[in-house]
Amino acid sequence: MAAGQKEDYYELLGVTKTVTEEELKKAYRKKAVQFHPDKNPGNKQAEETFKKVSEAYEALKDPQKRAAYDRYGHAAFQQGGPGQRSSGGGGGGFHDPFDIFREVFGQGGGGGGQGGGGVFEEFFGGGQGGGGPGRGSDLRYDLEITLEEAAQGAEKEISFRKLGECAHCHGNGAEPGSKRATCTTCRGAGQVTTSRGFFHVRQACPTCHGSGHRFEKVCVKCSGEGRVNETAKINVKIPAGVDTGNKLRSTGNGEAGGGGGEAGDLYIVIHVKEHDVFERQGDDLFCEIPIKFTLATLGGTIHVPTLQGKAALKIPTGTQSNTTFRLKSRGMPHLRGGSHGDQLIRVQVEVPTHLTSDQKKILEEFSRISGDTEEPISKGFFEKAKKFF
Repeated sequence: MAAGQKEDYYELLGVTKTVTEEELKKAYRKKAVQFHPDKNPGNKQAEETFKKVSEAYEALKDPQKRAAYDRYGHAAFQQGGPGQRSSGGGGGGFHDPFDIFREVFGQGGGGGGQGGGGVFEEFFGGGQGGGGPGRGSDLRYDLEITLEEAAQGAEKEISFRKLGECAHCHGNGAEPGSKRATCTTCRGAGQVTTSRGFFHVRQACPTCHGSGHRFEKVCVKCSGEGRVNETAKINVKIPAGVDTGNKLRSTGNGEAGGGGGEAGDLYIVIHVKEHDVFERQGDDLFCEIPIKFTLATLGGTIHVPTLQGKAALKIPTGTQSNTTFRLKSRGMPHLRGGSHGDQLIRVQVEVPTHLTSDQKKILEEFSRISGDTEEPISKGFFEKAKKFF
């Protein structure tokens, strides 16, 4: 490259001319971190490279500037060139490279020519603000119920272990009557900053646990934690219509917050046991019932089980195995109320396996009268299958 000739902006950022806006930003972030003066103290070459990549990003992030650069090259930003901003200062109207860095990394204000010493603190997740009581953790409880309880609704008492508020200090971690003072480690900020190489990382103060203060005497029951392990018992109301996987929230019954903070919530996850008779299909119930072959042949009425008690079911004459009947509104209630699903009943015709001599004679006579001895296969099936013979 000839002396005084400026480097190609795309090459500086390590991208091609087809780079997308998001890819461009990622490329700049990588280069900016690599060459930032905070990471390369006293390295003038790194500082110059940082300024160059910032200048390149400033030009290419703006669609109009990028179009002008693609067409005219660096001439687009020279005095009077087609890409020149009328309000810009020297150097083609580009912003301070540290302003661009703060813009990309989401850092607001502050910082001088060298980035102000807190540049990486924001980028690598350092928290803002002071400490204070923290919200307690949410808890999960898996509760198994029967299908009948799911259909009718129920009330259950459950017990579980959790971190509860210390009754002795009411959650503040101090022995009653103890005076409160500003934490000497963090000076009331609730956070401390540690240096890890060129990074500055903020974290909760290990002395006051983020509260910003400490007490002369800590609680003898909880050792200043403000919480103790306990067994909690609560009553849970289960609405009719719940199904496996449904969650019920009990507000404030999770773990107590640190330093007297707000308690978390308890989530009760429902599991409905398998039933001996019924299979649930959404809000419908399904079951299979065996019937005598004489009932299937002659027809009649039988009583079938439902979750609401026995119900009469009419069996038409000539009912075949696997015929399904529907009992309206005999299924599960909708969780949000208003209606019920149906109950589906599939019948299976039982064939007798042990016959008395009288029963056998009667059936043989029936078979003779029906002509079953000549052709035991149904004529309808024979018509469909005769092409195979």
